[in-house]
Amino acid sequence: MSLTDTLTSRAAKAASVRRSTRSTRVGGGVLTLVVLILAVLPFAVFSSVTDSLVNLFILIALASMWNLLAGFAGLVSVGQQAYFGLGAYAVLVFAEQGVQAYLAIILAAITAAVFAVPTSWLAFRLRGDYFAIGTWVIAEVYRLVTTRIDRLGGASGKSLTTLSDIDPVTRGALNYWVALVVAVASVVACYLLLRSRLGLALMAVRDEETAANAVGINVPRAKRWVYLISAAGCGAAGGVLLVTSLSVNPNAVYSVQWSAYMIFIVVIGGIGYIEGPLLGAVIFFALQQALADYGTTYLILLGLCGIAVALFAPRGLWGMIADRTRISLFPVGYNLAAPAGSDEPSTGEDQTR
Repeated sequence: MSLTDTLTSRAAKAASVRRSTRSTRVGGGVLTLVVLILAVLPFAVFSSVTDSLVNLFILIALASMWNLLAGFAGLVSVGQQAYFGLGAYAVLVFAEQGVQAYLAIILAAITAAVFAVPTSWLAFRLRGDYFAIGTWVIAEVYRLVTTRIDRLGGASGKSLTTLSDIDPVTRGALNYWVALVVAVASVVACYLLLRSRLGLALMAVRDEETAANAVGINVPRAKRWVYLISAAGCGAAGGVLLVTSLSVNPNAVYSVQWSAYMIFIVVIGGIGYIEGPLLGAVIFFALQQALADYGTTYLILLGLCGIAVALFAPRGLWGMIADRTRISLFPVGYNLAAPAGSDEPSTGEDQTR
């Protein structure tokens, strides 16, 4: 054996690099159990509970897509509601053409991604704060164009009638399961994407775009791919909103409040962590349910919560938890583990952060 091989063998025994840890496996099992429990929930609770949880699943999908953009690609958008609205109207159009409304949600995601292609060519000409405001303006353009189309109901919106022949109880359960699938698919898609070569490229672009370009990363292509994926996720969430509410209004689905919800959830949950939108959405949903009867005071309390987290936990609540416990439910980087039989503990540190 050569000297190089000997040194390599000793280095391998000295330490190992891996993605998952014991906490990852335990956390993954717990999350799987939670999803299974949620899947059978319509058989165990009243429809009022599942109807409320549909809103939670929509928020999880939207926040995960925004976190993918801002937290892992450095693209701070204030206009993702453009694709949320496009998804809702796409389901309406496809349903009127004879496509089953629930299946049309898949087509709505594809439609949103298709519309995002020409939009990205315009949006990516802007950088930083200009990009954020530019995406907001683009969303407003989509809203104004939609209000001009009489077939879509104009400014007053339109109702989805193709689901009226389904029993309300059955429809409520189907809405719940579809929303759960969209939320889980959004989180899993983020996880798989960030473990791929594209995910590594995105995090390099986020940390230092110039350096990423210098080492051979195709920065425009990486940004465009993540922008299209985020648009597709938001489009699917918009489709879920339509089949749940059975009506759509351009001023509601294109409202900037949806971006405000995404940003608030990710900020309090933890930007740059897949777990962040999950934790943030649960907290935001709980605050909504607990404080909704307080009128404008509800908004003030939400604002105070956001300010407190920004001051005392700038990386979000999950960021604070991760710093103290080294727990990672969705490892997208690598951990340096101590050798077997060694008394030295693993660093548990995500080397890509």
